[in-house]
Amino acid sequence: MLIDSFDREVDYLRVSVTERCNFRCNYCMPEKPFSWVPKENLLKFEELFLFIKVAIDEGVKKIRITGGEPTLREGLDRFIKMIYDYAPDIDLAMTSNGYLLKDQAKRLKDAGLKRINISLDSLDLATAGKIANKNVLNNVLAGIEQSIAVGLKVKINMVPMRGVNDHEILDILEFCKERNIIVRFIEYMENSYAVSELYGVSSKEILDKISKKYIVKDNGFDGHSPSHYYTTNDGYKFGIIEPHQDDFCKQCNRIRLTAEGYLIPCLYFDEALSIAKAVQNKDIKGAAEVLRSVVKNKPEKNRWGGEEQETSNRAFYETGG
Repeated sequence: MLIDSFDREVDYLRVSVTERCNFRCNYCMPEKPFSWVPKENLLKFEELFLFIKVAIDEGVKKIRITGGEPTLREGLDRFIKMIYDYAPDIDLAMTSNGYLLKDQAKRLKDAGLKRINISLDSLDLATAGKIANKNVLNNVLAGIEQSIAVGLKVKINMVPMRGVNDHEILDILEFCKERNIIVRFIEYMENSYAVSELYGVSSKEILDKISKKYIVKDNGFDGHSPSHYYTTNDGYKFGIIEPHQDDFCKQCNRIRLTAEGYLIPCLYFDEALSIAKAVQNKDIKGAAEVLRSVVKNKPEKNRWGGEEQETSNRAFYETGG
């Protein structure tokens, strides 16, 4: 069992398999040119898997595959099958922008993927294109429908932004409600890679918009999920992720591994230790020592809250958010 210095059990590992992405979303990496870490700098799937085995043996119960956009990395289904075959009971999930899922969803499900979170920031063709800096909506919608059809448990993530897509909060909720899938509205996390003139929408504002149509009941947190969950008067459940609230970090149980092998204890901060040398040398003991050190030094909380809003220097495209 992995316990940090604040007595939190860390049993959730997010693994970025690539920093590459086929979108240029305004809140993530709009200015990044199409130049990337060379493939030879990335850990091989076998090396990532060696560390994942160490993490599972140390107590990790949930693994989420992220990017960048994970479906861009060739052989992803083979990597997922490696994890599933080693630990069939592991909670194996993925986060995706959905663009390539129409052709990949079944293959990923057959490999052992159980759940998938898909980003959907707008149902309007022009607005979605403006946010992603690419014509994306039709592919994303097709990816959502195919993921549902093949039996993956689907959740939708939306980042509401003031004056951009905040008028669609109810539309996105209705879209998900019709398909019996959960939507999670994510407060924009200020970071130095995003468009400078970008403003998020608070959880209170999100609830105010939904409350114009529904009576909303507060259900609180569900386990270690970062989502604060609510139920409408007709029984639909949705979530809001509130990184600016003091209680956001209290139950944090996750660490993040980049495709280059950097193990990161907190989404907000840049600090990391590398497991690359250990796994390349098949040094299981060394990899376990790095894991325990990162968990031990996991910070208590981020710095998005408080009176003076702070901006993170974390590149979310390296860690998948």
